[in-house]
Amino acid sequence: MLFVSFTSAYVVRQGLPTWDPGTNQLVRDWIPVKLPALLLVNTLVLLVSSVGMELARRQTKLAAVAVTTKPAKGASAILEGKTPWLAMTIALGLLFLYGQWMAWKQLAASGFYVSTTPSSSFVYLLTGAHAVHLMGGVIALLVAGLFALLHRSVTTRSIVVDVAGWYWHFMAALWVYILCLLEFAM
Repeated sequence: MLFVSFTSAYVVRQGLPTWDPGTNQLVRDWIPVKLPALLLVNTLVLLVSSVGMELARRQTKLAAVAVTTKPAKGASAILEGKTPWLAMTIALGLLFLYGQWMAWKQLAASGFYVSTTPSSSFVYLLTGAHAVHLMGGVIALLVAGLFALLHRSVTTRSIVVDVAGWYWHFMAALWVYILCLLEFAM
């Protein structure tokens, strides 16, 4: 609901003029922000991380099924708590956050700060709110990894990874939405 509210405010604010006290007139102060190309690279990183998350989710689901049935060949590595896909997803999530930081630095270098214009404020607001939510996802992934390292039951790990996975996929889809909003609705 937060991002629906931000979207509504973004669309409405684009069309609103503001009062310029110097000229005593209503002026349009919405200046489109040229988004850094790095955001496309970040999008690719996040989408690849979502693929890794899905592989981690399926891996733990397979391990949970293997515990309840006859262990499948190769299931022993899964049951030992090795989570390479989960680790890859965490690394890519952190890379995405670093990429966001670099994109914000590029925006600042081109003269767009949080308070420069209403449009730049929304760019920082939307991407920053997403980054905060993605940090929460990274923390959830770290907890899921910790469950594997502490050798929690495979069923418990499967549930934790499944929940974290769905959240992660939502964050990836939300990012694509935000990027499209900022790129095409300006």
